[in-house]
Amino acid sequence: MDARNFSALDSKGMQQVNADMQPLLSEALSASNVSAHWERRVFGQHAGDSYVAGMDPEILPALVGCFPDALRQTLARRRAAAPASTPLQLRVSIHVGPLPHTGLGVPMVHIHRLLEDDALRALLNRANPEITNTAVIISQRVYEDVFESGCLNGEVLPDQFMQHLVKVKKFEQPAYVHIPGFDWRLADPDIFEPLGTTDAANGQMAPAPGPSPQPTSPTPGTVNFSHSGEHGTQAYNLQAHNIFDTGRGQ
Repeated sequence: MDARNFSALDSKGMQQVNADMQPLLSEALSASNVSAHWERRVFGQHAGDSYVAGMDPEILPALVGCFPDALRQTLARRRAAAPASTPLQLRVSIHVGPLPHTGLGVPMVHIHRLLEDDALRALLNRANPEITNTAVIISQRVYEDVFESGCLNGEVLPDQFMQHLVKVKKFEQPAYVHIPGFDWRLADPDIFEPLGTTDAANGQMAPAPGPSPQPTSPTPGTVNFSHSGEHGTQAYNLQAHNIFDTGRGQ
């Protein structure tokens, strides 16, 4: 997790956000019924205003279907308990891919690129932090694995994930953005990168997509739940970032 405007906090505020990171994740994952897997997480890393850890791939349906709203509620309770504090907003990325025990590899690079998505940042920059505290982005592979499998845990719908093209440095792949409880038909489509390419005949860009379409072909595999991995197996990589870092323009 990474706090927006973290660098603007005083020392006490920074220390409090740092101390809240793991308990927030633990509470939200417990509410998603995957606390046992959380206890077995691999190479968890705390970077002051962020936390990353690896978990077993079998919990992917719960991570997509239950965790986002559980995190939203956890943050809302934190806010209610300390109304004078700065509201905390988090962004989360979920991706799939095998990683060694070090957590180093292409899937890890990709999950960071997803989290650096300009549209994801723009959403929370526009949002009222008293209302919207969580934004999630998942790779197309994760979307297909979860919604094609029929094993989704929770009541989230495919159309609650908006597909768009993520372009960060040399990374360019479709992904799906989710704001717990939000209807994407109410969103301003201009914040999204169109998935279409320029038409050579008229030079026009294809229009931005509407609510996420159903995938046509699932990609087998498991998921990354922030910095994670077991050698020889696939693991979740999830990274939650508090989008309060003004120094990075979030």
